[in-house]
Amino acid sequence: MFAVKAIYDGVNFKPMQPISVSGKYEVVITFLEPVEKSFAVDEQPQKRPLSELKGLLKDKVWMADDFNAPLEEMKEYME
Repeated sequence: MFAVKAIYDGVNFKPMQPISVSGKYEVVITFLEPVEKSFAVDEQPQKRPLSELKGLLKDKVWMADDFNAPLEEMKEYME
């Protein structure tokens, strides 16, 4: 089972990403919310420049000071 995001125009469903399946599938369609009229299905999301992504996780990720220290449990394998 997998989910596919699509746009429904009143007649057809247009997937927002490529789908590679073969054969027939039973589907369940859930209408989430109306889409803005200016939204184009073929339009790819704009990629953010790398400079905007730098520091995005600052103060949200940490690493223990002894991260590279040998584990006591692994001592017998490291000899």
